[in-house]
Amino acid sequence: MIRFVLALVIPGAAFIGLALGGWWTWLAVVQSYVVFPVFDWLVPGDPRNPASHHEAFLSARVGYRLLTASAVPIQFGLIAYGGYVVAAPGATTIEIIGAILAVGISSGGFGIVAAHELMHQRRVERVLSRLLMSSVTYAHFCIEHVQGHHIHVGTPADPASAPRGQGFYRFLLQTTIGSWRSAWRIEVARLARKGQPILHPHNRILQDIAFSGALGAGAVLLWGWLGLVFFVGQSAIAVLELEAINYIEHYGLRRRETAPGVFEATTSRHSWNTHRRLTNQALFNLGRHADHHNHAGRRYQILRHEPEAPQMPAGYAAMLLLAFVPPLWRRVMDPRVSSVMDGPA
Repeated sequence: MIRFVLALVIPGAAFIGLALGGWWTWLAVVQSYVVFPVFDWLVPGDPRNPASHHEAFLSARVGYRLLTASAVPIQFGLIAYGGYVVAAPGATTIEIIGAILAVGISSGGFGIVAAHELMHQRRVERVLSRLLMSSVTYAHFCIEHVQGHHIHVGTPADPASAPRGQGFYRFLLQTTIGSWRSAWRIEVARLARKGQPILHPHNRILQDIAFSGALGAGAVLLWGWLGLVFFVGQSAIAVLELEAINYIEHYGLRRRETAPGVFEATTSRHSWNTHRRLTNQALFNLGRHADHHNHAGRRYQILRHEPEAPQMPAGYAAMLLLAFVPPLWRRVMDPRVSSVMDGPA
């Protein structure tokens, strides 16, 4: 388990930067988008898988679950500390912007990644996931990701699957609007099956909106309108990171249509993977994404590297930076997409 404790480095850098103030508030930015890509490149990858007979033991270990569950107090504690820092007398513009970026990067790279693991697990863990996603005003993702994305991945029906040639910023508009619409349709259908109206206390999306709204109102009461700017700003950074990850994980990998409206089954060739050591240890094995789609309930500590899955040329941090420059992204990734999609099925 010790290797996954590296995930705590992400919020840790944000806490340290906020505590030191000044330009140190940008420490999380440097760590995530300078140090991480370099180390991920220099440190050899790790394609090893746990032995099959050891998987049940690893899956049952409580420590792995406590690590992801710890994201809840860490996330809310960091947001509270960040709000305190930006509202403190004498806080400079450099510190305010740095605090928004630091907390947003931690919310996206630690909080949301932990939430992604939790939303696929037991009921209590799913509740924790909703709390984490509400802290970045994006809790509808819990519904859409599990009941939408995992069903429609790699098809035109999935707003979180980018077709080949689509730049990140067009994708960002598509997925933020499309995932909201998808989650709303899923929730309305669920309520209808129970004979309940849309405006019902059991509507999970309305519950999550109310909770996020309460957090925003709390930010105003505690830290004034600057506190609300901070809360919304860190949410925006976190969502940007989340959707950039969605973009790089499935870019260009489409399932073949076998009949009108019918698509081939999802396989390992429909997710970009990486066995970069730092990426997977800091992001709860997120780079073993093909196995996650093949076995959505499999806990992060036993996700398997699949050598037949398409591999990204770098770790997640470097790939996110590449995605932010669409012409460079297409130059690097489109030939790789062609080699996967135009090859044998």
